[in-house]
Amino acid sequence: MEFTHNKNQIALYTEDGKLLAEITFPNINDKTVDINHTFVDQSLRGQGIAGKLMEELIQELENRNLTAIHTCSYAVKWFEKHPEHGNLLNQAG
Repeated sequence: MEFTHNKNQIALYTEDGKLLAEITFPNINDKTVDINHTFVDQSLRGQGIAGKLMEELIQELENRNLTAIHTCSYAVKWFEKHPEHGNLLNQAG
């Protein structure tokens, strides 16, 4: 599975370009993004794709030295289950 890293988005597409899954994280400022949306196509649900998107995002945040807030309900739950990544959260925005 190969994710595409776009500006403020990590996505999974079919070979013909149909969006299958994505996580979006627009910038709030130079050092903070808002994890505001996670989507997984019905055909892929239950396979851990959203979690893999979050893992890709964690790597990107670390590589770019960014912090995040999370307004997406999936991201809120994910961080609750993965407190080891709480250092990447910026509650102040």
